[in-house]
Amino acid sequence: MEAYTSFAQVYDLFMDNIPYREWCGYLTSLLKEQGIRDGLVLDLGCGTGTMTELLAREGYDMIGVDASEEMLEIAMEKKQDSGLEILYLLQDMREFELYGTVGAVVSVCDSMNYLLEYSDLVSTFCLVNNYLDPGGIFIFDLNTRYKYQVLLADHTIAENREEGSFIWDNYFDEESSINEYDLALFIPENEAEARKEAGGKYRKYQETHYQRAFSLEEIFKALKEAELELIGCYDAFTREPPRADSQRVYVVAREHGKERKGKQG
Repeated sequence: MEAYTSFAQVYDLFMDNIPYREWCGYLTSLLKEQGIRDGLVLDLGCGTGTMTELLAREGYDMIGVDASEEMLEIAMEKKQDSGLEILYLLQDMREFELYGTVGAVVSVCDSMNYLLEYSDLVSTFCLVNNYLDPGGIFIFDLNTRYKYQVLLADHTIAENREEGSFIWDNYFDEESSINEYDLALFIPENEAEARKEAGGKYRKYQETHYQRAFSLEEIFKALKEAELELIGCYDAFTREPPRADSQRVYVVAREHGKERKGKQG
């Protein structure tokens, strides 16, 4: 699952087209519908902490877990600037450990797609169920097979800016349902180089990322194996069921198996 090493430096730069505030609004509406209005929330696969910070500003006590040291370094810089009380942990989501239970676990920006084996999906879901309060809520999103198969497969995405450039080649394997991203980054050696129109020195970095397209049937089966109760599955940013051409889906599940200690408010 090693990824986001060199790319961590420019991740926020190239992801500035993502409407994180709108995504946070949708996510918090789902949480509040399930009675999660405050308290401890785990952001699993938190990356550079953009969503973690937004959720903290919404009044949640945030914990962020990510396997990339480089991404967490940027998250820590944001925390220092904002002054928000967020606990960041460098851990693999397949083996994460917390000091206690939390009211909710969220995982967005297709972090779950980085789990390449069905067994890893089940293991992660089991840990989520273990660390949720009785009746706690789990919300996560996923890129769909349609997105990998139709919109990304064998396509190249490229972007050129003064601050850096990237070339992102995609390959989708139908048999394994794995999408391979071959990423080439060209980053100026310093700010002065970035301001030069031509002739500046750039350092090249290369990374390969892998994501898996899980079917909804696989997701629902894994939730059941982890003893999580499925509440709903939506076409992203709506309350409508997934369509054949949905690019992203959101899944809402509830902790199951612990003795309930009272109703959630």
